[in-house]
Amino acid sequence: MDVNDDLAIAGGTEQLVLCRDRTTGTRSVIAVDDTTLGPALGGVRYAWYRSEAEAVAEVRRLARAMTLKNACADIPYGGGKSVIMKEPETPGRPQPDREEVMRGFGRFVARLGGAYIPGVDMGTSVADLATIGEVSPDVSCDHVDPSPYTALGVLAALEAAVGVSGFSSLGGIRVLVQGAGHVGRSLAHRLSERSARVLVADIDTARAEAVAKETGAEVIAAEAAMSTPCDVLAPCATARVVHAGNVDALPCRLLVGAANDVLAHRDLDRRLADRGVLYVPDFVTNAGGVVEIHAIREGWDEPTTERAVLRIGDRVEELLRRGAATGRTPLEVAEEIASERIGRQVQIPN
Repeated sequence: MDVNDDLAIAGGTEQLVLCRDRTTGTRSVIAVDDTTLGPALGGVRYAWYRSEAEAVAEVRRLARAMTLKNACADIPYGGGKSVIMKEPETPGRPQPDREEVMRGFGRFVARLGGAYIPGVDMGTSVADLATIGEVSPDVSCDHVDPSPYTALGVLAALEAAVGVSGFSSLGGIRVLVQGAGHVGRSLAHRLSERSARVLVADIDTARAEAVAKETGAEVIAAEAAMSTPCDVLAPCATARVVHAGNVDALPCRLLVGAANDVLAHRDLDRRLADRGVLYVPDFVTNAGGVVEIHAIREGWDEPTTERAVLRIGDRVEELLRRGAATGRTPLEVAEEIASERIGRQVQIPN
């Protein structure tokens, strides 16, 4: 896709910054989607992209999702996102020094004057954010990994969705956790503690097996994750795992997970609804991490933070009941709630 075509599709971003660090040669993209409610808060991805246009397309979609996430979570931040374009793994060609990559990126963040607050995302760590923070005055996740609170929020969303769907509890329900990273692992533990029947899949089989050993989960081959029958499919890894090629065959009743940008296209939520699959928007379910970031910045204690994260369950129950009463999908209702708070219509681009 031509980058200009993508800009037209995902129109509305306040600021898009294309960066190239001359020290390491590393390219990055920063998208500030909306600052109506406050500075744009969102993670930094460190990943390989086939082209700059592909990186722009992803970062803009993810930045829009952050706008919706922070608005629905009722915290005083707008939405932003960034990607650092990782060099491909080539024999004989070493990767640039990671700390220098992060410092170089941090200098570009600093130029934005506080409009964007970076955090941990796929491919980055607390240590990376601490390095970025050496040169950028305001970062999040530089001391604490938000993954456990993200998992707690997903669990609260799951329990709410399960309750509205007529299940008595999580006990005995088959939940397939796709992705055994920080969030997926924590979610698997929490589900196991509530007697759910946990299945876990990851492209890193050893990682999936380690989580299974810890929790008693059943390991599923990564390539079978989207076709294995379950009550709940919980994507906790890469984006756009539900697409036109599999949406009509997903063997689950609920789609509730931590991964960002689960649907390849916005209109797939209606196709899921028509099949009787309940999709709870990922920008609602995975907000536990940003709630914790806000809590740290406000100086909340742990019980206050936990109560705030668990309110994600109340929000999910509200939007599901509101959708059922009006015939709209949960995604449509969630976008409406965010738009009411921001003061203008905000949607995930299709």
